[in-house]
Amino acid sequence: MSGTPQELVLVDRPAERVVRLTIDRPPVNALSRALVARLTDAAATAADDPAAACVVLAARGRAFCAGADLKERRGMSDAEVVETVEAIGRMTAAVAAIPVPTLAAVHGAALGGGLELALACDLRIAAEDARLGLPECSLAIIPGAGGTQRLPRIAGPAVAKRWIFTGRVGTAAEALAGGIVDRVVPAERLEQETLALAGEIARCGPLALRAAKRAIDDGLDAARLDEGLAIERRAYRTIVDTEDRREALRAFAEKRPPRFEGR
Repeated sequence: MSGTPQELVLVDRPAERVVRLTIDRPPVNALSRALVARLTDAAATAADDPAAACVVLAARGRAFCAGADLKERRGMSDAEVVETVEAIGRMTAAVAAIPVPTLAAVHGAALGGGLELALACDLRIAAEDARLGLPECSLAIIPGAGGTQRLPRIAGPAVAKRWIFTGRVGTAAEALAGGIVDRVVPAERLEQETLALAGEIARCGPLALRAAKRAIDDGLDAARLDEGLAIERRAYRTIVDTEDRREALRAFAEKRPPRFEGR
């Protein structure tokens, strides 16, 4: 792992074609302005990495991310609060814009902006000890960094409204039942299970992964099924004339694993 704790986000490559961004702002990785800026930059760098086929978002310490840095927030003017929340929104948008599959490894608290950050990833694996929630309404505000939009798209509007309207903080098991996380594992196996899934993804064709993610995400915003199917067809055409597709056919015929090069 590169860097020092002062860098706030550590970057390493724990497996071939897997990039990991690890939040490192103890004790609970609260979202200070400096951390938000650093993670935004790290996500943008990962998005431009041609060698990446999967990006993992993880955290050190006792929490994934407990949300806003309320000590820092108390000294802000109303205008500064708005700008800070919008900066967190830009951070989650930068994570969502990573063109390859993204995994969030969630442990401890993932609250407010912390959960919004996890929701910006494609898949979420939670440790059994995780506690997740968007408690903003209980604090007389609303989720402002994507929570009101991404949670209903992921878990459905009824689940999203119940969690947001009540400001509840739920267990990992409750989040799994609501479709907010995709898998729950023992805390001591969180890293192992997340990297195993990342490795499974990274073995696939990198151009295909990008095309599939683009087709899914763009198709979700289509008003009609035929529009979504047209998006899928356009995405498929981008990968037909690629060396990776031809390599996959050769590998199948030769009964060996393919060697994809992203071209």
